[in-house]
Amino acid sequence: MPRALFQKTGNAVYISHLDLMRLFQRSFKRAGLPLTHTHGFNPRPSVSIALPLSVGIESHCELLDFDLDGEAVTCDIIRDGLNRALVEGVKVLSVYEDGAKIKHLAYLDCRIDLEYDAGIPEHAQSAITELFSKPSLTVEKKSKNGNTEQDLIPMIRSLRLEKQDEYTLCIFARVCCQNPTLNPSQLVAAITKYLPEYSPNFSKCCRLEVFDHQENVFR
Repeated sequence: MPRALFQKTGNAVYISHLDLMRLFQRSFKRAGLPLTHTHGFNPRPSVSIALPLSVGIESHCELLDFDLDGEAVTCDIIRDGLNRALVEGVKVLSVYEDGAKIKHLAYLDCRIDLEYDAGIPEHAQSAITELFSKPSLTVEKKSKNGNTEQDLIPMIRSLRLEKQDEYTLCIFARVCCQNPTLNPSQLVAAITKYLPEYSPNFSKCCRLEVFDHQENVFR
């Protein structure tokens, strides 16, 4: 089954996961690339995204699996055809065959910008670094089955902070993305809970890259 590596940036970050799936389904059709459909009572186009992306989060490493009906088409033709049909902000970077099994997807690198309207508070960088050095750090996680307490520390592979300018601190983290899964927004939630004096006025997140269990780039 072919796989597409794509990015979602700009205003496209506000497209929900379900709408993004519909966008790709329509784009395959507009590009003259017919998708196969699942069997059963309610057939659906054969497209799936490896890690659903929350609204508002940018990404440069999204993975889309799909299956085409009819004659074989080269990966370059698929990539170019989709890019002509997609909306601004969603761009296919490459298409390839024989991608790794999704069950081997384990980690993702992310960048979180913490923005402070009045400038970065004094000692914020050291305090936040110390917070994520603790042996345990629990925050509330919302799910369909209710709210639960989630310990973030076991799911953080690495984390560092850098000062971008006098108003912005950047968190660069490698976190678990499957079994278990850490949503990068939970890192901001931890700062708000435990260090309210250093809670940012605004934060934004970007997925940078995905990795397997050996921390090799996942494709």
